[in-house]
Amino acid sequence: MYAKTCVLRDFSDVLLAHVPLAPVLFVPVFFALVFISPAAVAQSVAKDVCARPTIGSLVPEPEDLRSQNGVLEVALTYTNVRDALGQTHYCYRDKNGNQAPNLRVHPSDRLVVTLKNDLRSPVDATQHGKDSPMPMAATAGRCGNGVMDGLSTNLHFHGLSVPPVCHQDDVLNTLISPAEPAFEYRLQIPPDQPPGVYWYHPHVHGASNVQVQGGASGALIVEGIERANPMVAGLPERVLIIRDQKLMHPNAPPSGMTIMPEMPVLRDADGDILNTGTGAGKPSKDLSINFVVVPYPDYLPALILMQPSERQLWRVLNASAITYLDLRIIFNGVPQSLGEVSLDGVPVNYSDNISGNGKQGAEKNRIVWVNHIDLPPGARADFIFQGPPLGVYGNLITHDVDTGPAGENDPIRPLANIIAKVGAPEPRSTLPSSQAQLTSQSLPWLGNVKPARQRKLYFSERPSDPKNPNSPTVFMLTIDGQKPAPYDPQSTKPNMSVRQGDVEDWIIENRTQELHDFHIHQIHFLLEEANGVPVDEPFLRDIVNIPYWNGSSAVYPSVKLRMDFRNPRVVGTFVYHCHLLEHEDGGMMGTINVEAANSR
Repeated sequence: MYAKTCVLRDFSDVLLAHVPLAPVLFVPVFFALVFISPAAVAQSVAKDVCARPTIGSLVPEPEDLRSQNGVLEVALTYTNVRDALGQTHYCYRDKNGNQAPNLRVHPSDRLVVTLKNDLRSPVDATQHGKDSPMPMAATAGRCGNGVMDGLSTNLHFHGLSVPPVCHQDDVLNTLISPAEPAFEYRLQIPPDQPPGVYWYHPHVHGASNVQVQGGASGALIVEGIERANPMVAGLPERVLIIRDQKLMHPNAPPSGMTIMPEMPVLRDADGDILNTGTGAGKPSKDLSINFVVVPYPDYLPALILMQPSERQLWRVLNASAITYLDLRIIFNGVPQSLGEVSLDGVPVNYSDNISGNGKQGAEKNRIVWVNHIDLPPGARADFIFQGPPLGVYGNLITHDVDTGPAGENDPIRPLANIIAKVGAPEPRSTLPSSQAQLTSQSLPWLGNVKPARQRKLYFSERPSDPKNPNSPTVFMLTIDGQKPAPYDPQSTKPNMSVRQGDVEDWIIENRTQELHDFHIHQIHFLLEEANGVPVDEPFLRDIVNIPYWNGSSAVYPSVKLRMDFRNPRVVGTFVYHCHLLEHEDGGMMGTINVEAANSR
């Protein structure tokens, strides 16, 4: 797989032996959690409408909300609360109070989401749950003219090929304030939407980073992956959402178990901890797994119980705002094979399931076997995994990611201990055993289509005050030939226009010294080249890494992408941006207008 920016370092096995992964330490923690009284849990939830599980606890499964008779109707309340450490949590709650439920739909289903914005100002959020008064926001912004501030919200259905219009997947003009009644989203899941993991989150420019970092995200699963690849039919499936957040203990000294010399903490102009280049050091952000936080400096892992040696399909979403993941599963220090079935919602054998791919001996049961999976912010992966046998303990970790000298520090750290236990409860959801094949797609394989044109875009950065290099950074994503400038939310003119039905090649350059990941709404694309070298990965994605520039090379790192604008459902104006949301909020975004085929 391309863009493996994480390097296994010689000290990793030693480091893992010193982080808190030993099963003896954590089995007692599990049993202590099992016997927490229901009254204590109820009292805790009453105090925090966005309550988080106990550190070191069993990883909970998000509630599954499934479509019935072709329709899924969901009422979500979007709210926030400030905890005892001063951190603001954001969450979506369904009518029963479940946080971040999985929205499970089938191709052709109708999805109706009624969203009530119940956000409070930071002061009011501290008192949330105590009948604090709701602040009144300014002008209502149902389908335009709303107020773009920290109390407005909307929903983006990441990865779905649905129209970028109000009440469907518009993030440019739909701004819902707390003063308004509930807002209704009504969309149809396309009949040809590939089965896989997508997600929902707010997308208000300037507020996305803080809200997603506070926990505002959930999985949206298009069912039927067993029809795309019968190798997963009948497997139990486990949905794991990894999020980042501000450090719970930012001033804590490093753990005594750290064997690497601690580097002085250096921060960029925006306050993030810079990459140390060692694979260790204080992280820029803490991580959580299904809201179970694994905080610096001790990294007490969460717990996952499995039947001994059971095969499961793990469906992992990196819902972090800025943190890269390099996921590995290790048994007694040995990395395990992971069978990648889907990436960014699209099965890796997608080209083998459609007509016109021009391949001989198409692998309709294709699985990509790897020993680690890179997930930049916003990316997803489905993979087959066989759990540890009885008496063998497993660890889910994220290895260090080299984000560049100007990037955030993403060190190696554990996420969960995987414990084999006879009688362990099965995951809530199991894939159907039916192996009916996915309906063939009518369009030719994207890789075989001649592009109408080629464009070049590039990432760049500069200090907001040219006279002060330590001033906050301005982030930009520019079309070659245009003047570099941050995204202007007041502008109504798109940065570029294309014709529906066209296919284009885009070269994306990184002219900065930090790692970026490129994302575009409404469509998927094919990675063709990395740094001018052809890439043989015949599957689609909606997020891709562009490696950082070393500061001296005359050639900038780049990727070449084949962009697919053939779908008539994507007519309209939508955005492309870096999915590090701090960068997007800081201006690293642009707009594209897809014109109807008969508009000229």
